[in-house]
Amino acid sequence: MPQMPQIIAQPLTATAFAPFGDVLEASGDFRLINAGLCQRHHDRAKLDFGPDGRAGVSIFKAVPRSLPYAFDLIERHPDGSQAFVPMTADPFLVIVSQGPEATPLAFLTDGSQGINLHRGVWHGVLTPLHAPGLFAVVDRIGPTANLEEHRYSESWTVLAP
Repeated sequence: MPQMPQIIAQPLTATAFAPFGDVLEASGDFRLINAGLCQRHHDRAKLDFGPDGRAGVSIFKAVPRSLPYAFDLIERHPDGSQAFVPMTADPFLVIVSQGPEATPLAFLTDGSQGINLHRGVWHGVLTPLHAPGLFAVVDRIGPTANLEEHRYSESWTVLAP
């Protein structure tokens, strides 16, 4: 039996993730608001909902997985971006790809990061690593289905760093 192709998860950084989207984290420049009691890390994501869409906020509750993690499905949303903001301080796995023919990449968040996937970016499904797997998701609400899926002919395995 042939071995599944493998990729090693890497820590999520803004630089490494830039071709795919934005890292949502409280780092870098900020301005003080609320009488100096709150840091505002301003305008952290390039949200894009297309000409016929609008922003929607949904709550996702996903079944936790563990590493090593096998997957054979990636998807993309051609009409809008999609942001995932964890509602707990737990790391999650992010899988992205330049396209169905490219080797996927895997990133591990540090428990304080969210992500915004740019419009049209191929990505894996929501993959929390701990219960309860709760996320606030900001994405496009509009008249189109806004979903394309691709199944690989064989599964990929994501390994821990």
